[in-house]
Amino acid sequence: MNNTKLLQNISIVSLIALIFLSVAWEGWLAPLKPGGSMLIFKVLPLLAPLFGILHGKRYTYQWSSLMILVYFTEGAVRAWSDHGISQILAMIEVAFTVTFFFATIYYARATGRAH
Repeated sequence: MNNTKLLQNISIVSLIALIFLSVAWEGWLAPLKPGGSMLIFKVLPLLAPLFGILHGKRYTYQWSSLMILVYFTEGAVRAWSDHGISQILAMIEVAFTVTFFFATIYYARATGRAH
């Protein structure tokens, strides 16, 4: 498997994992309100780059690497301020976002015009 395919697969897995984590977190694992919260809709922007990431579209990798920083920020703040399972989920969110960020920027670099 070449580097670009590996980076694409890492991006795909981390993005899909982040989508599932967000739904589970706000749906039933540790929602802000019992029974689920409206924060479950934070997953919707994560669906926007999914098609482009799945199909290796370089431009999608470029802009989604910036968009993911919003989720990194949320995870970092909640890892610092929340307690219990929510804090653990926030740390996992940070791990997924960092993985996605680096995989996408290196994928965009590897598939650049000069390559």
